[in-house]
Amino acid sequence: MLSSATIKVQGIVQGVGFRPFIHKLAGDSKLSGYILNCPEGVLIEVEGEKENIESFYKDISLKEPPAARIIHSAIYYQTLKGFNEFTIKKSQRDGKNSIFISPDLAICSDCRRELSDPEDRRYNYPFINCTNCGPRYTIIKDIPYDRPFTTMKDFIMCPLCKKEYEDIEDRRYHAQPDCCSSCGPALSWYEGDLKETEGSLEKACEAIKGGKIIALKGLGGFHLVCDATRDEAVLLLRQRKHRPHKPFAVMFPDIDILANYVHITEEAIELLRGSISPIVMLKKKDRTDLSKEVAPGLSDIGSMIPYTPLHEILFKAGNFKALIMTSGNLQDEPIQIKNDECRETLKSIADGFLFHNRDIARRCDDSVVKILNKNFQIIRRARGYTPLPVRCEMTSPITILGCGAEFKNTFCIYKDDFAFLSPHIGDLHNFETLSYYEETIEHYCSLYDISPSVIAYDLHPSYLSTDYALKRKAKIKIPVQHHHAHFASCLAEHSIKDRSIGVIFDGTGYGTDGKIWGGEFFIGDSKEVERAGYIKYYPMPGGDMAAVEGYRMALSYLYAVFKEEIWSLPWIEGQEEKKIRNIINLIKSNINCPETSSMGRLFDGMSALLDICHVASYEGQAAMELENMVAEWVDTCYPFLLEEEIINIDPLIYEVVTDIKKGIHKSIIAAKFHNTISMIVRDKCQKIRKLDNLNTVILSGGVFQNFCLSCKIQKILQEKGFNVYQNLKIPTNDGGISLGQVAVAYSQIGEDFNV
Repeated sequence: MLSSATIKVQGIVQGVGFRPFIHKLAGDSKLSGYILNCPEGVLIEVEGEKENIESFYKDISLKEPPAARIIHSAIYYQTLKGFNEFTIKKSQRDGKNSIFISPDLAICSDCRRELSDPEDRRYNYPFINCTNCGPRYTIIKDIPYDRPFTTMKDFIMCPLCKKEYEDIEDRRYHAQPDCCSSCGPALSWYEGDLKETEGSLEKACEAIKGGKIIALKGLGGFHLVCDATRDEAVLLLRQRKHRPHKPFAVMFPDIDILANYVHITEEAIELLRGSISPIVMLKKKDRTDLSKEVAPGLSDIGSMIPYTPLHEILFKAGNFKALIMTSGNLQDEPIQIKNDECRETLKSIADGFLFHNRDIARRCDDSVVKILNKNFQIIRRARGYTPLPVRCEMTSPITILGCGAEFKNTFCIYKDDFAFLSPHIGDLHNFETLSYYEETIEHYCSLYDISPSVIAYDLHPSYLSTDYALKRKAKIKIPVQHHHAHFASCLAEHSIKDRSIGVIFDGTGYGTDGKIWGGEFFIGDSKEVERAGYIKYYPMPGGDMAAVEGYRMALSYLYAVFKEEIWSLPWIEGQEEKKIRNIINLIKSNINCPETSSMGRLFDGMSALLDICHVASYEGQAAMELENMVAEWVDTCYPFLLEEEIINIDPLIYEVVTDIKKGIHKSIIAAKFHNTISMIVRDKCQKIRKLDNLNTVILSGGVFQNFCLSCKIQKILQEKGFNVYQNLKIPTNDGGISLGQVAVAYSQIGEDFNV
């Protein structure tokens, strides 16, 4: 019996070969009708035997294209309309925007093979792509995702490309960025005032081989590139970028070469070769020719392989083994995306510029991922992930904007059961980054067709994200305590609604008592939390300066324990007396000494106390170098006191100083310190469980990027029968705060609140 049905599909269904897939599937199922792109996703109407329609509907999900991701689908039966064939109709622009946009996809194996085939017409063409790979998010200006609404609009297809584009059997059928050297973007080389279009790639290679630094235009912005095996080139980049110690990411030509430089796992290979292909943190091998200046004081390297055809042919043309690929920006500013602005802004850093003439519509940094107990833990969520949504178990007509934090900012928009996180924005410290933040919020609101009725923001009164929230119009505005947002981000990610124990360790967050929190134990859920414990408050002499100059925190801990006896300690003897006296006078007089419970500041102070890092040139340096020092074989720890709510670490400080006096190696002290923090977490969680009968523990906050500490705490809690959860798909650092703000706001408003 003939039947007719309308099928609506939502998800990543535009720009991924979905319409050709449906066209073929309908033909195989002997169905007539049509498919078209629409703001909500794709709309399909089919007619044929009912059993064929039912089979067709099931196969849509079972056989979806590799780059597609179906989030929701529905089928509605209707009266017959009399279709004669199955066609692909022109996209529809009217309607409510609820489209799911594809992230940029790393070069696929088919395109990589064609790129290296001298007989293929796209041989060595740096912009080869198909429906399974290439730019998506970074070229989209508007929806639906069709070429006229992308930065490929001005590149008119040549006859050969158009033939592929219109051939239902071709891999490039309706591939919106499809192009070739005859009709697509082209490279150009700028050095000084000289522009050259012939031999651009070769000139870029010559510059790199000559020890120079180049700016290379990628998918979501520019990279600064130099030879990672040459000390002088890396040091020059550090000098010009004013980046004395912060590690650089390194791109290697392939997995085989990468394996010569780092210890690689099957999980890492899978991630690097996949469609996301992020930067993966991997432990470096000893005695390689990689410059020691790439990641000084650290054992891990941010490693990646070519994820665009341009990267691929750059390595082949120059026969490079390892290249620095770091964000093309000035310190603390957004990554550059426009050719002319890049030349002007980065002229003090780059000796030459490898441009192309395909505009970048949206900035998007490289994503950074760590492998934690065979799980992928996202440290920075951007290219390859953005703008994929996070599915939340929240069902409400409410639209919410989570404004995020001040550092490592992202924002989050909640709509129709989904949380859409922005790409990594950065630290909101200047006009340029704030402008990027505001522009990207407006872009997301336009794409997803919303004006948020609820705004959630950080409790800190001086954050620029808070200022933005207070100025923006909304029916309801909800301040969210920083560490509650961390806690709620992990609860939301894992769809946990029951009351749980929260262990939230980070560097800084404004507390409800006006003090600086960061070593917190909570009991609660997304709606509300009770502070069940915290690291004893210590002064932060100089305020925010103590977050950079870790020796200030070392003095704070030492003075709290030893008072005037501090002057007899060996560590003091090696310091500048006048500077030390000034800081101790600040502590004594309580001038510019906000109190903090921060675990991050404790790590900074410990790093300084062991003479590992006294002054950090980048966030997290002191803690990362302390972690790097840990002797893994050590299983002892230091004493501490669990008082009512307060966790007193004075005994820990006293015994660390005792070990220093004894001449115990700093690697052993660092290990005992990490072990002690693990024991504090274990004992405090057990104490809470005994009182409140809670067995689920949430670990969140930037300190849990510490691989050594995370593994120790997870293992020791699981051994005691706790269910332990950490942020994995959402950054555990402040990049996940915006999701937590949305979850808290949603929980406090209630599911039935209609705004």
